[in-house]
Amino acid sequence: MGVEVSWDTEAEQPPARAAAYASMTAVAAGDKNGWLTLFAPEAVVEDPVGPSMFDEQGRGHHGHEGIAAFWELTIANVERFEFVIRDSFAAGAEVANVGTITTFLPGGYRVDTDGVFVYRVDDAGLIISMRAFWETERAMATARQV
Repeated sequence: MGVEVSWDTEAEQPPARAAAYASMTAVAAGDKNGWLTLFAPEAVVEDPVGPSMFDEQGRGHHGHEGIAAFWELTIANVERFEFVIRDSFAAGAEVANVGTITTFLPGGYRVDTDGVFVYRVDDAGLIISMRAFWETERAMATARQV
């Protein structure tokens, strides 16, 4: 996987923003184990928030085992990721990032997913919650062969 993370910001960051950047960098690099180490044992990933093709009940993916299964279901099937964060709002132990995740899929397809990506960290800087707000229909409407 190619590493493509675009973030126009300073080097010193609040812990949640630093964790979000590390998460995106690990995903773009295809580093599953490195990505999993960023999460606390009790962490929850909701991507997207609510019921979806990745989570029919909309309860999220819990703990390292659930998050690893989410990787295999979603991230592992993408040939390349590009993350462009256009704005970021850090407050307390959380950050809300506004941006676009571009995925390049097998068969030469590209999908651009606009959304708000919210990370919460614990006192050690580990991610305890990652919630991605995006709309499946909007993302799929961008699908095109490249």
